[in-house]
Amino acid sequence: MHIIDMPGWAVERGRGLNDFPALAARTALINIDMQNAFVARGGAFASANARDIVGRINVLSAAMRARGAAVIWTRATHTAEGPFASPPWQYDLSRPEIAAGVAALQAGAQGHALHPAMEVDPGDIVIDKYRYGAFSCPAGHLAKALAAARAEMVVITGVATNCCCETTAREANMAGYKVIVAADATATLTDQEHNAALLNLRLNFADVRGVDDLLAMAMAPQNE
Repeated sequence: MHIIDMPGWAVERGRGLNDFPALAARTALINIDMQNAFVARGGAFASANARDIVGRINVLSAAMRARGAAVIWTRATHTAEGPFASPPWQYDLSRPEIAAGVAALQAGAQGHALHPAMEVDPGDIVIDKYRYGAFSCPAGHLAKALAAARAEMVVITGVATNCCCETTAREANMAGYKVIVAADATATLTDQEHNAALLNLRLNFADVRGVDDLLAMAMAPQNE
Protein backbone atom coordinates (compact mmCIF):
# COMPACT_ATOMS: atom_id res chain seq x y z
CA MET A 1 0.00 0.00 0.00
CA HIS A 2 1.31 3.44 -0.88
CA ILE A 3 2.36 5.80 1.90
CA ILE A 4 0.73 9.03 0.75
CA ASP A 5 2.54 12.28 1.48
CA MET A 6 0.53 15.31 0.37
CA PRO A 7 2.03 18.53 1.82
CA GLY A 8 -0.40 20.93 3.41
CA TRP A 9 0.96 23.80 1.34
CA ALA A 10 0.07 21.92 -1.85
CA VAL A 11 -3.48 21.30 -0.65
CA GLU A 12 -3.89 24.99 0.11
CA ARG A 13 -2.33 26.25 -3.09
CA GLY A 14 -4.47 23.92 -5.17
CA ARG A 15 -7.63 24.94 -3.36
CA GLY A 16 -7.99 28.05 -5.48
CA LEU A 17 -8.20 26.01 -8.67
CA ASN A 18 -9.68 22.63 -7.79
CA ASP A 19 -11.56 22.24 -4.52
CA PHE A 20 -14.63 20.02 -4.73
CA PRO A 21 -16.14 19.12 -1.34
CA ALA A 22 -19.24 17.68 -3.01
CA LEU A 23 -19.87 15.56 -6.06
CA ALA A 24 -21.61 17.20 -8.98
CA ALA A 25 -25.09 15.99 -9.76
CA ARG A 26 -23.73 14.40 -12.93
CA THR A 27 -20.50 12.68 -12.01
CA ALA A 28 -18.76 9.76 -13.72
CA LEU A 29 -16.29 7.35 -12.14
CA ILE A 30 -13.42 6.34 -14.42
CA ASN A 31 -11.52 3.22 -13.29
CA ILE A 32 -8.37 3.17 -15.38
CA ASP A 33 -6.69 0.00 -16.65
CA MET A 34 -7.35 -2.43 -13.80
CA GLN A 35 -6.29 -5.25 -16.10
CA ASN A 36 -4.41 -8.49 -15.54
CA ALA A 37 -1.28 -6.95 -17.05
CA PHE A 38 -1.20 -4.36 -14.26
CA VAL A 39 -2.82 -6.24 -11.36
CA ALA A 40 -2.35 -10.02 -11.61
CA ARG A 41 0.72 -11.61 -10.08
CA GLY A 42 3.22 -12.11 -12.87
CA GLY A 43 1.54 -9.53 -15.11
CA ALA A 44 3.81 -7.58 -17.42
CA PHE A 45 3.39 -4.35 -15.44
CA ALA A 46 1.91 -5.69 -12.21
CA SER A 47 2.66 -4.46 -8.72
CA ALA A 48 1.48 -5.17 -5.20
CA ASN A 49 0.34 -1.55 -5.00
CA ALA A 50 -2.15 -2.18 -7.82
CA ARG A 51 -3.54 -5.23 -6.03
CA ASP A 52 -3.92 -3.18 -2.85
CA ILE A 53 -6.46 -0.81 -4.44
CA VAL A 54 -8.83 -3.45 -5.84
CA GLY A 55 -11.17 -3.49 -2.85
CA ARG A 56 -11.40 0.28 -2.58
CA ILE A 57 -12.22 0.63 -6.27
CA ASN A 58 -14.97 -1.98 -5.98
CA VAL A 59 -16.52 -0.26 -2.95
CA LEU A 60 -16.37 3.16 -4.59
CA SER A 61 -17.83 1.78 -7.82
CA ALA A 62 -20.80 0.32 -5.93
CA ALA A 63 -21.41 3.61 -4.15
CA MET A 64 -21.27 5.57 -7.38
CA ARG A 65 -23.68 3.19 -9.09
CA ALA A 66 -26.09 3.57 -6.16
CA ARG A 67 -25.87 7.31 -6.67
CA GLY A 68 -26.78 6.90 -10.34
CA ALA A 69 -23.35 7.85 -11.65
CA ALA A 70 -21.85 6.33 -14.76
CA VAL A 71 -19.08 3.83 -13.96
CA ILE A 72 -16.53 3.52 -16.75
CA TRP A 73 -13.65 1.03 -16.98
CA THR A 74 -10.81 1.56 -19.43
CA ARG A 75 -8.50 -1.09 -20.87
CA ALA A 76 -5.07 -0.09 -22.13
CA THR A 77 -4.98 -1.58 -25.62
CA HIS A 78 -2.21 -1.98 -28.16
CA THR A 79 -2.64 -2.56 -31.86
CA ALA A 80 -0.27 -2.21 -34.80
CA GLU A 81 -3.10 -1.76 -37.27
CA GLY A 82 -5.08 1.19 -38.54
CA PRO A 83 -5.63 4.60 -36.99
CA PHE A 84 -5.40 3.36 -33.39
CA ALA A 85 -1.78 2.17 -33.73
CA SER A 86 0.88 3.85 -31.63
CA PRO A 87 3.67 5.76 -33.43
CA PRO A 88 6.25 3.25 -34.71
CA TRP A 89 9.07 4.87 -32.70
CA GLN A 90 7.28 4.65 -29.37
CA TYR A 91 8.05 1.08 -28.33
CA ASP A 92 11.38 -0.65 -28.91
CA LEU A 93 10.22 -4.20 -29.56
CA SER A 94 13.81 -5.44 -29.65
CA ARG A 95 13.76 -5.21 -25.86
CA PRO A 96 12.12 -8.37 -24.48
CA GLU A 97 10.32 -6.62 -21.62
CA ILE A 98 8.80 -4.06 -24.01
CA ALA A 99 7.72 -6.73 -26.48
CA ALA A 100 6.12 -8.74 -23.66
CA GLY A 101 4.23 -5.69 -22.40
CA VAL A 102 2.93 -4.80 -25.85
CA ALA A 103 1.80 -8.39 -26.42
CA ALA A 104 0.03 -8.48 -23.05
CA LEU A 105 -2.12 -5.48 -23.98
CA GLN A 106 -3.39 -6.72 -27.31
CA ALA A 107 -7.12 -7.43 -27.45
CA GLY A 108 -7.76 -11.08 -26.64
CA ALA A 109 -4.58 -11.52 -24.59
CA GLN A 110 -4.98 -12.61 -20.98
CA GLY A 111 -3.20 -9.46 -19.82
CA HIS A 112 -5.70 -7.24 -21.64
CA ALA A 113 -8.72 -8.46 -19.68
CA LEU A 114 -9.95 -6.65 -16.59
CA HIS A 115 -8.72 -8.48 -13.50
CA PRO A 116 -11.32 -10.99 -12.29
CA ALA A 117 -11.38 -9.39 -8.82
CA MET A 118 -12.82 -6.21 -10.31
CA GLU A 119 -16.57 -6.13 -9.73
CA VAL A 120 -17.82 -4.90 -13.08
CA ASP A 121 -21.58 -4.46 -13.27
CA PRO A 122 -23.47 -5.30 -16.49
CA GLY A 123 -24.58 -1.67 -16.62
CA ASP A 124 -21.02 -0.33 -16.49
CA ILE A 125 -19.22 0.96 -19.56
CA VAL A 126 -16.00 -0.79 -20.66
CA ILE A 127 -13.87 0.98 -23.26
CA ASP A 128 -10.56 0.27 -24.95
CA LYS A 129 -8.07 3.13 -25.04
CA TYR A 130 -5.08 3.26 -27.33
CA ARG A 131 -3.12 6.09 -25.69
CA TYR A 132 -2.03 6.83 -22.11
CA GLY A 133 -4.55 9.66 -21.92
CA ALA A 134 -8.09 8.48 -22.58
CA PHE A 135 -9.04 11.81 -24.15
CA SER A 136 -6.11 11.55 -26.60
CA CYS A 137 -7.26 8.15 -27.78
CA PRO A 138 -8.22 8.46 -31.47
CA ALA A 139 -11.23 6.20 -30.87
CA GLY A 140 -12.84 8.91 -28.72
CA HIS A 141 -14.72 6.37 -26.59
CA LEU A 142 -14.35 8.18 -23.26
CA ALA A 143 -15.45 11.58 -24.56
CA LYS A 144 -18.52 9.97 -26.12
CA ALA A 145 -19.41 8.07 -22.92
CA LEU A 146 -19.10 11.21 -20.78
CA ALA A 147 -21.18 13.22 -23.22
CA ALA A 148 -23.90 10.54 -23.16
CA ALA A 149 -23.87 10.64 -19.34
CA ARG A 150 -23.93 14.46 -19.41
CA ALA A 151 -21.11 14.34 -16.87
CA GLU A 152 -19.60 17.54 -15.53
CA MET A 153 -17.27 15.93 -12.99
CA VAL A 154 -15.05 12.85 -13.16
CA VAL A 155 -13.52 10.80 -10.35
CA ILE A 156 -10.42 8.86 -11.36
CA THR A 157 -9.02 5.63 -9.91
CA GLY A 158 -6.70 2.95 -11.24
CA VAL A 159 -3.19 2.55 -12.64
CA ALA A 160 -0.70 3.92 -13.13
CA THR A 161 -0.96 7.08 -11.06
CA ASN A 162 1.89 8.81 -12.88
CA CYS A 163 1.01 7.64 -16.38
CA CYS A 164 -2.53 6.90 -17.59
CA CYS A 165 -4.28 8.28 -14.50
CA GLU A 166 -2.35 11.53 -14.41
CA THR A 167 -2.54 12.04 -18.17
CA THR A 168 -6.29 11.43 -18.28
CA ALA A 169 -6.86 13.72 -15.29
CA ARG A 170 -4.93 16.54 -16.93
CA GLU A 171 -6.83 16.06 -20.18
CA ALA A 172 -10.16 16.00 -18.36
CA ASN A 173 -9.32 19.30 -16.67
CA MET A 174 -8.40 20.88 -20.00
CA ALA A 175 -11.63 19.52 -21.52
CA GLY A 176 -13.63 21.41 -18.89
CA TYR A 177 -14.45 18.69 -16.39
CA LYS A 178 -14.11 19.04 -12.64
CA VAL A 179 -11.65 16.31 -11.64
CA ILE A 180 -11.11 14.38 -8.42
CA VAL A 181 -8.32 11.80 -8.18
CA ALA A 182 -8.63 9.11 -5.51
CA ALA A 183 -5.29 9.16 -3.68
CA ASP A 184 -5.70 5.71 -2.11
CA ALA A 185 -7.40 4.08 -5.10
CA THR A 186 -4.65 4.87 -7.60
CA ALA A 187 -1.32 3.10 -7.71
CA THR A 188 2.04 2.86 -9.41
CA LEU A 189 5.38 1.18 -8.78
CA THR A 190 6.84 3.37 -6.03
CA ASP A 191 5.67 5.83 -3.39
CA GLN A 192 7.92 8.48 -4.92
CA GLU A 193 6.22 8.26 -8.32
CA HIS A 194 2.77 8.11 -6.75
CA ASN A 195 3.27 11.17 -4.58
CA ALA A 196 4.94 13.17 -7.33
CA ALA A 197 1.94 12.62 -9.59
CA LEU A 198 -0.58 13.46 -6.87
CA LEU A 199 1.35 16.63 -6.00
CA ASN A 200 1.27 17.94 -9.56
CA LEU A 201 -2.38 17.04 -9.95
CA ARG A 202 -3.38 18.77 -6.73
CA LEU A 203 -1.49 21.94 -7.58
CA ASN A 204 -2.99 22.46 -11.02
CA PHE A 205 -5.43 19.90 -12.36
CA ALA A 206 -7.53 18.08 -9.78
CA ASP A 207 -8.76 17.77 -6.25
CA VAL A 208 -7.10 14.80 -4.54
CA ARG A 209 -9.15 12.94 -1.93
CA GLY A 210 -9.28 9.59 -0.16
CA VAL A 211 -11.90 6.93 -0.80
CA ASP A 212 -13.54 7.40 2.62
CA ASP A 213 -14.12 11.06 1.76
CA LEU A 214 -15.47 10.12 -1.66
CA LEU A 215 -17.83 7.54 -0.17
CA ALA A 216 -19.26 10.16 2.19
CA MET A 217 -19.71 12.50 -0.77
CA ALA A 218 -21.43 9.78 -2.79
CA MET A 219 -23.93 9.10 -0.01
CA ALA A 220 -24.71 12.78 0.57
CA PRO A 221 -28.07 14.15 -0.67
CA GLN A 222 -27.95 15.26 -4.26
CA ASN A 223 -28.74 18.78 -5.40
CA GLU A 224 -29.67 19.24 -9.03
